[in-house]
Amino acid sequence: MLDLSKRRLFSRKKVDLSLIRLPWIKELDNFTDDCTRCGKCIDKCETSIIVLGDGGFPTVDFSIDECTFCYQCADVCPEPIFKSEQETPWQAKASISDKCLAQNNVECRSCGDMCEPMAIQFQLRAGGVALPKIDLDECSGCGACVAVCPTSAILVSNA
Repeated sequence: MLDLSKRRLFSRKKVDLSLIRLPWIKELDNFTDDCTRCGKCIDKCETSIIVLGDGGFPTVDFSIDECTFCYQCADVCPEPIFKSEQETPWQAKASISDKCLAQNNVECRSCGDMCEPMAIQFQLRAGGVALPKIDLDECSGCGACVAVCPTSAILVSNA
C-alpha cells in the first residue's frame, strides 16, 4: 500500500498564505521552494513553537506558546530566506471568533492579560461583560493570546 504522507514530503506545493510560517520570511510564495526542511529553526526556537507542518516544512504553533521575535530561527538557517531583523517580522494579526467567552457573556480577560503591546482592550457594555477588541495597528501577531484562551477562540493568521 502506498503511504501518501511520505510522498507529500517530496512535494513542493505552494504555501497557504494564511498559514503562519516563520517570522521574517522574504518570499512566502517561494517558501516551499527555498526551505530545505533541515530543522535547525525548530531546534533553535526559544519557545519551541516552530514545529513540522504539512510536507515537513516548519510552521508556527501558537497553541504551545508565543513568538518572542528572538530572530534565532533566522540566524541558524543556512538558506537566504529571511529578511533583516530590523524589518517587520510578518503581517500576521490576531482575530477573535464567536467562541470567545466574553462574547457569550462569560467574564474572561485571559487574552488581554497576556497581550504585552496591549493590542487587546476590553470595552465595557451595559448589562453584559466587557468585550475584547483588537487594535490591529498594535497587534504584533506574537500569538501570546492564543494558548491562554480557554475556548481556542483566537487565531493568528496572515489573512
